[in-house]
Formats: sequence, C-alpha cells, structure tokens
Amino acid sequence: MRILVAEDEKDLNEVIVKRLADENYAVDSVFDGKTALDYMLNTNYDIVLLDVMMPGMDGFDVLRSYRSEGGESPVLFLTARDAVSDRVRGLDTGADDYLVKPFSFQELLARIRVLLRRNPGKNTSPILQVGDLSLDTLSHTASRRGRKIDLSSKEYAILEYLMRNEGTVLSRESIREHIWSWDYDGESNIVDVYIRYLRKKIDDGEDVKLISTIRGSGYIIRGGGHDN
Repeated sequence: MRILVAEDEKDLNEVIVKRLADENYAVDSVFDGKTALDYMLNTNYDIVLLDVMMPGMDGFDVLRSYRSEGGESPVLFLTARDAVSDRVRGLDTGADDYLVKPFSFQELLARIRVLLRRNPGKNTSPILQVGDLSLDTLSHTASRRGRKIDLSSKEYAILEYLMRNEGTVLSRESIREHIWSWDYDGESNIVDVYIRYLRKKIDDGEDVKLISTIRGSGYIIRGGGHDN
C-alpha cells in the first residue's frame, strides 16, 4: 500500500515516514501544500496523511482542490488544531478522518487500517484469502494449506496488493507505483524479480498455481489457479 505524508514539520515527517516504512508501506513525503496537491493528482495513493497548517497552501485548500478534480484517495488530517469547528470544516471539505497532534502512532496505524477497509471494492477483512492461500494483514503472516510462508517486507506488500485485487490484472507499473516510493532508482525489472520470488514461495510444489502472468499486461492472482 502506498501512502503520502504531507507534513511541514521535518522531524515529525521523518518519524512518520520511517515508522510507516517499518510497517511495509511505500511512503512518499512532502513539506508544503502545493507539492502535496501535485503528488495527489499524479499518483493513486491508498491513503494521504495531510497536515492542515502548511506553507504555500493549507490542507483544507489542498483537499478542496483535490476533491474538485475528482480525487478519491482517503485523506486523514493530522493537525494540532483541535477545535470542533476545525474538525467539522475538515470533514465537510472531504476528509475521511481527523487525528489531533500529539497522537499515538499505534492509533494512527489503526486508523489507516480502518480507512483501507472502507475503501470501496477492497476486501474488508483483516484476513485475505485466495484459494488455499491466507494472508493476515494484522500480523503480516502468510500460509498455504497450513504451510507457513516467510516473506520479506516487499514480498508481503506485493502479495497483499495482489490479494486485495484478486481476479484483477495489475500492470507492472501499477505494482511498482503502489510498492515503491518516488525516490526508488533501482532495477527496471524489479517487479518481475519479486513476482518470481513470490511464485517460488507460494506456487512451487503446488498443483494449483495462484499467480499468473498475463502477457503484455501484468500479473493476476486467482483462487482457481492457471495453466502457465
């Protein structure tokens, strides 16, 4: 899952980004409102964490402009402004949630999980199931027919994205954008490399292969299996 952190307090921004990365989220970060809006309009984020008081353009104006352009990503305001009128304004502007600073990081993670479950078309259960493959999004553990599958952080993130979109062909670009942040400057075939890792761990030795390549399009996971 990919998250944008728009927060002008540098130290807080860096702490949030590091903690989210430790939880296997791909994270981009910005420090002003205009840059935040540009990122939001050009990237399909799963969640945006948006400060209210930012230079250039405040969070209310950022969100108002984003929604007016048809932006649908869930937005959670992070702000020290705790007046009821500010909360009402934020929600009326189009925010999905509002968290007042200082806050517990565990509460932030819980609210992120809630917003992910609310996202239309997404699986709302913390346990994702495709065929006989299970993924626990709370403990970040995977198993197939009782066999535990050890995953790296990137393998887990890709598998979760595939399973949340079961039956949908996901392009390499879509997977890369959801799993790696903008500052990634590595191998161009990185998605193919990690899909191979996942296939080896999930499908090798199994009669039913769950992960399939759709030539020229990308990858898909489906419970019914495939031939290639």
